[in-house]
Amino acid sequence: MRSTVLLVTAVTPAVWGSTYAVTTELLPPDRPLLAGTLRALPAGLLLLAITRRLPTGDWWWRAAVLGTLNIGAFFALLFVAAYRLPGGVAAVLGAAQPLVVAALTVLLLTERVALRTVLAGLTGAAGVALTVLTAQATLDPIGIAAGTLGTASMAFGLVLTKRWGRPAPLLTVTGWQLTAGGLVLLPLTLVAEGLPRMLTPTNLTGYAYLSLVGTALAYTLWFRGLERLPAASVSLLGLLSPLVATVIGWVVLGQSLTVVQVVGMVVALGGLILGQNVSVRRRGTVDGVSGGAAVSPGGSAAAAMPSSGVAVVPSSGAALGQRPPAACAPGPKAVFVGGEPAARPDRLASVTGGTVV
Repeated sequence: MRSTVLLVTAVTPAVWGSTYAVTTELLPPDRPLLAGTLRALPAGLLLLAITRRLPTGDWWWRAAVLGTLNIGAFFALLFVAAYRLPGGVAAVLGAAQPLVVAALTVLLLTERVALRTVLAGLTGAAGVALTVLTAQATLDPIGIAAGTLGTASMAFGLVLTKRWGRPAPLLTVTGWQLTAGGLVLLPLTLVAEGLPRMLTPTNLTGYAYLSLVGTALAYTLWFRGLERLPAASVSLLGLLSPLVATVIGWVVLGQSLTVVQVVGMVVALGGLILGQNVSVRRRGTVDGVSGGAAVSPGGSAAAAMPSSGVAVVPSSGAALGQRPPAACAPGPKAVFVGGEPAARPDRLASVTGGTVV
């Protein structure tokens, strides 16, 4: 099951790796913010039209925060870095994201990050550096700052997405974030670039691919994987993006591929594999509950933290609020929301037999 989730989630960075080729071959030049806006906003509005549900309560500002971190600010800073830095330098800054996620995981998710995960992040970043850096790479302070902030923005958004869970179906929450991010980018686009006089059918094809496949589908799979996998593991999958971009450049665009680049790709993939299958442990356990996992009366572990961010110790059919069997003995600490004891049972979905429906 875990390997299937990993493979499906890996589709997202692989698709993102095709963005460079699509941008250079199909989109009009010198329109990076327009590309970001047309990637996010139409995809978000489409998902809103399909799901027909808006945020309520705290999720108005939470969706705005997540949309800004994961989409709006990230896209804007990414494009600044791309314009002011060689592609290799920008890719290496992005490859450092797993290390940022590992640090934020400890601070915000109260999870212990294994040493192997940190080593995997360092190995992956080194592999990406070998793959994409050149001797002619130059460093621009503004570009470095933008790339670093962009990496931190998406890392922070990824961890907050994991911490807050979701109050609605996956497509709905993805639509909220994409729409919020697109609305952040829209005024920046209008002020900095304006609108093009015309778009060719080739341009429209490129924008449609980036919006529907590279954003709506990709982010849905990305957030789905984030619900089911540790944040650090999902972040490590992002190493695939520059590697796929390099392969597409070689196969489709006729770019050269050196022995050093091949070695770098192998090293990066080794780091990615090294960082998977690492068990996640929360700091401290409560009556057999660790890392959001629910332990059955027989001692077998149930599924990891559900998509709602709620873990419930099985109670052999006991309704919420009833005392489960002594074998569990979780008492009032059996229910957790986002790593904290639930103060409001109404935040839970319906509970049957100790599982969240």
